[in-house]
Amino acid sequence: MPNNKLNDLALYYFVDDLPGALIPATRLTTILERCHQSLPLTRLALVYLEKQGLQALHQHAQGNSAIDEFRRSAKEEQFQRKQTAEMKQRTLEAARQAQINLMQEKAKAARQALESDPKYIAKVRNQKLRARYYLDYFIERDCFHTLMDILRRVDAGNRLTEKDILWLLTTGKDYYSDHLKSAYHCIEAKFYVSKFKKSQDPWMAINASSHYRKADKSAVADKLLCAIDIEKKKSPKIKSAFYTTHGGVKRDLKLKDEALNLGKKAHLLMGKDFRPCTLIGAVYMETACYDLGQEWYAKAVERGASKQAIDSDLRSIFMRAEKATQNKMRLHLLEIDPIRYSWAKSARSKRSSKC
Repeated sequence: MPNNKLNDLALYYFVDDLPGALIPATRLTTILERCHQSLPLTRLALVYLEKQGLQALHQHAQGNSAIDEFRRSAKEEQFQRKQTAEMKQRTLEAARQAQINLMQEKAKAARQALESDPKYIAKVRNQKLRARYYLDYFIERDCFHTLMDILRRVDAGNRLTEKDILWLLTTGKDYYSDHLKSAYHCIEAKFYVSKFKKSQDPWMAINASSHYRKADKSAVADKLLCAIDIEKKKSPKIKSAFYTTHGGVKRDLKLKDEALNLGKKAHLLMGKDFRPCTLIGAVYMETACYDLGQEWYAKAVERGASKQAIDSDLRSIFMRAEKATQNKMRLHLLEIDPIRYSWAKSARSKRSSKC
C-alpha cells in the first residue's frame, strides 16, 4: 500500500503517533488494512492490539463498537498515549540533564581542586613564564631548575650574574632565546642608565648603549647619547669610545653618513684602536664600497682585531643584505679569497634586526 494511504489509515484509526502504523507490511498496518476491508482478525492480531493498549480498535475489530463510538474512544486513547509519551520524554530529558549537570559539577570540582593545588599552580606559572621567552618546549631535566631560576629573575627585572651568562652561553645555549637575550640586555641597559644618571660618567652611557643595541633598541641609545655633550670631555680615549659607540648606533638606524663621520672622529682621536676601523669598514661594506671596507678592516686587523671577528662581521652584513647586494658582495669576497669566504657560495639571506 502506498505511504500516503498508510498515513490516511493511521489518521483514520487514530494511530498516526505509532511508528509501526506508517511502515508498510508491519503487523499494525496489516491489521489496519484488514479492519478497513471489514475482514476478521486472527487471535494473534487481537492479542497484539490488546498488548499495545489499543482497546478501542480491539473492541471495534470484534464488532463490539460502532464506528462513531470507536473513533471517540480511539481519539481519547491517542490523546492519553501522547500525554504519557510527552511525560516520559520530559522525564528522560530531566534525567539526562541531571546527569549532565552532575558530570559538570564533578568536572568543576575536579578542576577547582586541581587549580588550587600548589604543584599545578606552579606548573602553570612556569609554563606562562617560559612562553613569554618563547621557551615553551621540552626542557632537559638537568637544565630545568637553573633555567627557571634565570627566567624568574629576568622577568622580575633583576640582573643576571656572570655565572648565569656563562651557563646560557654553554650548557644552556639551546635555551638562550632571542627574547631572553633582549630582556637580559634591556635590564643591563637600564642598570647602566641609572648609574649614568647618578654619576654622569659617559662610560656608563656607552655601556648602556651597547646593551640597548643588542636589545634592538638603538633609537633609545641614540636619544641617550645625543643628550650628552661629549666635547667637554678631555680624555681622547673616552671621546673615541663614545663616538665609536654612537657611530654603531647610527649604523643600526641606517644613518650611514653620520656613522662614518663619528667613526672617523673616533679614529683621529685613537689611531691605534681597532674599534673605529671596524665600524668604518662595516659601514663601507654595507654601502657596497667594498674596496674601502676591506681597507679599513685590514687596518682593524693591524691594530689588534682578530680575523675571526672581522669574518663574523662580514658574514652578518652579508646575511642581512638584500639579495641584489648580497650577490655583489659574494662576487667581491670570492674574488678576494675563495677559500676564506667559501661560506658565501651557499649562504642565503636571513633578514634579521641584528646579529
